[in-house]
Amino acid sequence: MNIIKKWSCIAAMVAVSGMSFAEIAWLDEMRGERIEQGWGRPHTRQSVEGNPLRVGGTEYKRGIGTHSAASIRIRLDGQADRFTAKVGVDDEVGDKGSIRLVVYGDKTVLFESNLLEGGDPAQDVNVDLGGVKQLLIIVNDGGNGMDYDHADLCDAMISYHGAKPEIVEMPVEQPYILTPPAPPTPRINGAAIFGVRPGSPFVYRIPATGDRPMKFAVEGLPKGLKLDPATGIIRGTIADRTPKAHKLVFHAENAKGKAEKAFTIQVGDTLALTPPMGWNSWNCFAHAVSAEKVKAAADAFIESGLVDHGWIYVNIDDFWEICPFSDDPTLQGPERDASGKILTNSRFPNMKGLTDYIHGLGLRAGLYSSPGRFTCGGCVASYQHEIQDAESYAQWGFDYLKYDWCSYGDIAPNDVMEELQKPYRLMNDCLRAQPRDIVFSLCQYGWGAVSTWGESVGGNLWRTTGDITDTWGSMAGIGFQQNGLEAFAGPGHWNDPDMLVVGHVGWGPNLHPTRLTPNEQYTHITLWCMLASPLLIGCDLTQLDDFTLSLLTNDEVIGVNQDLLGAQGFRVAKDDRLQTQVWKKPLADGSMAVALFNLHEIEQEVTVKWSDLGLGGPAQLRDAWRQKDLGVFEDHFTAPVARHGTMLLIVKLSEK
Repeated sequence: MNIIKKWSCIAAMVAVSGMSFAEIAWLDEMRGERIEQGWGRPHTRQSVEGNPLRVGGTEYKRGIGTHSAASIRIRLDGQADRFTAKVGVDDEVGDKGSIRLVVYGDKTVLFESNLLEGGDPAQDVNVDLGGVKQLLIIVNDGGNGMDYDHADLCDAMISYHGAKPEIVEMPVEQPYILTPPAPPTPRINGAAIFGVRPGSPFVYRIPATGDRPMKFAVEGLPKGLKLDPATGIIRGTIADRTPKAHKLVFHAENAKGKAEKAFTIQVGDTLALTPPMGWNSWNCFAHAVSAEKVKAAADAFIESGLVDHGWIYVNIDDFWEICPFSDDPTLQGPERDASGKILTNSRFPNMKGLTDYIHGLGLRAGLYSSPGRFTCGGCVASYQHEIQDAESYAQWGFDYLKYDWCSYGDIAPNDVMEELQKPYRLMNDCLRAQPRDIVFSLCQYGWGAVSTWGESVGGNLWRTTGDITDTWGSMAGIGFQQNGLEAFAGPGHWNDPDMLVVGHVGWGPNLHPTRLTPNEQYTHITLWCMLASPLLIGCDLTQLDDFTLSLLTNDEVIGVNQDLLGAQGFRVAKDDRLQTQVWKKPLADGSMAVALFNLHEIEQEVTVKWSDLGLGGPAQLRDAWRQKDLGVFEDHFTAPVARHGTMLLIVKLSEK
């Protein structure tokens, strides 16, 4: 007997007996647009890719197709009786993908599925909802990331009396600021080291907060460099080309006080001794980028005070080139001159003038290209013009290059290791031949285990994932899967899980506030700092609000990212049932950063044990976001952590 006939028979029996009949609410008739999920959008009576619902070889006519991590909140008002469904991974992914379903009633676990993998038969769900006011259905990944987690909730229904159940939106979180305001007295921030190759031009702006005017001084400044005492900008070329560490002391003074900080200029072969920090145009402007918007971003670094916390790179992504397939006249024109030199589109009439402007502010400039014939946006790229383009980038004055695979796949396969490495090795050789330092960012989405060879082809950083979007599923799915890559990160070579998606983003002219909640944004920044990831802001810097600015200007949190040791953090504890994780990042002074994460849909306590951290005694704790000492704890620490939230601790052995 099929399920529709079954409920018809039940209805007939209830009618004869005179009992009150429980009505049926089908999940696929509710407001599916309110479902939150990590990839794609929910489909009614279809898989997430729009195919018939099919699990373990059985096709189902009713239900929804979704994707981990998915959250479905349903208002019941205590008038529901039972939730039934069949859950599994859709057959469209073959034997890939894995999920776990958890059902909560008013924050109490009512049901947990088995680990369900691609090809498994659907598991029955049968949950008593007596007295439950709100039902929460969670599709978690199976512990190996969210890729291919095409989850089907088949024949999903709720029996009820009274008001019909409906899917409701997730609770709205109001922004809350944890970062204390910087004091009026001088405080010198940022990394404690910077690398430059012998004979290359040098520009660095001392990042310092405090009331202005402020006067700067430097002890031990190498010959060939000059300091502007009013701005703190150091520029020039170090006369001594011997590889060595120049030990400096920065001084800053204003009417309220003085500050100093030890700093090293490392002359040698390695750039990016700490993860690059800056801004990239793609996540906000994409194809709508222009020189004016880039200059506005550079100005915003100064006006907002971001520069005073160590943010220095202003990077232009795609669409500065001629785009022959575009209908936009501002992107059209001759692609190269008679000698083969690449030309810019009309939005970027003077690249040298633009980089001079950026350098004049004490910042650094970055650019984008691809090893294929065309970029991802269909603009002219570097294939067979690598040395000419590298020369142009250097002549224009760029300090950073993002090199994006894109159409190179039309030239060589992306599943052959030699071919994956070849275009990056070639461009590295071309960049190294230039008379200026250009940080080299590889972008090929993590293919071919790039972390294992990115450094060997000259990369200073390399993308380990596909593109990030401003959703919890995307950010968390990318960030937490970086565990295990820590062996390949260190000074001069960094794993890159993509850019930050806080603030106003939009990938084009129409921007919107990030869809990440405030809790999720704290998790985003905390996790990227723990990962020693490059920090590239992706939002419109001219629309920074106080909350976003507070996320980007906490010097103790940034200090975890910019620590001299250059260690990438890693997971030391995980509870799949509670969806909690604890991560550890060793720091140069012998202490460690420890992050507590709650990936769950409800607030819960997270515990870190000293045994998990390799500590053998009492430890002193400091809350990095609040910049507040918490005291000494004997062998563990427990704290409540909000839904999708975090807590970042600095932990050191107690002296007592």
